[in-house]
Amino acid sequence: LIEDQIQNKVEALIVCGTTGEASTMTKEEKEATIKFAIEKVNKRVPVIVGTGSNCTFSAIEMTKFAEEAKADAALIVTPYYNKATQRGLIESFRAIADASDKPCILYNVPSRTGCNILPETAIRIAKAAKNVVAIKEASGNISQVAKLAQLIKKSDIEFDIYSGNDDQIVPVLSLGGKGVISVLSNIAPE
Repeated sequence: LIEDQIQNKVEALIVCGTTGEASTMTKEEKEATIKFAIEKVNKRVPVIVGTGSNCTFSAIEMTKFAEEAKADAALIVTPYYNKATQRGLIESFRAIADASDKPCILYNVPSRTGCNILPETAIRIAKAAKNVVAIKEASGNISQVAKLAQLIKKSDIEFDIYSGNDDQIVPVLSLGGKGVISVLSNIAPE
């Protein structure tokens, strides 16, 4: 799978993202998978590791591990099931990002986590944690993405939006998004 992705010119790989089996893997399985992928990729493309959890402490541990394993960035999903407040999201993401010097990407997928990162909250997180550089936006709410894009333009931060839904790539790009963190690319990367 790694070789197929690279041969078909993906710009980065996600390891232990939430689309796959990461939520049911043990810590040891995740660590072995992360190490294997980073070694196999061998710097040919960036490796982004899904380090999020419904437990901030666990997400901090996995983010530190990913950095030690030489990952290029972390993808951090909202704490699922807990239904965190917006202030809680800011504090959790800040603590996780502060545990690493690597770039961090927020992952907003409220249909799966029960928790939505509002546009204003995403901006506050990016301002509070300078290594939070992007969001994988999978809310399915194009109006919300448009508002976030507008807030980014008005702010003094560098913050990218990536579509988290394959069926919304074009609308997100039209709003200034940078690309997609794709599910479909696992089977059709070209």
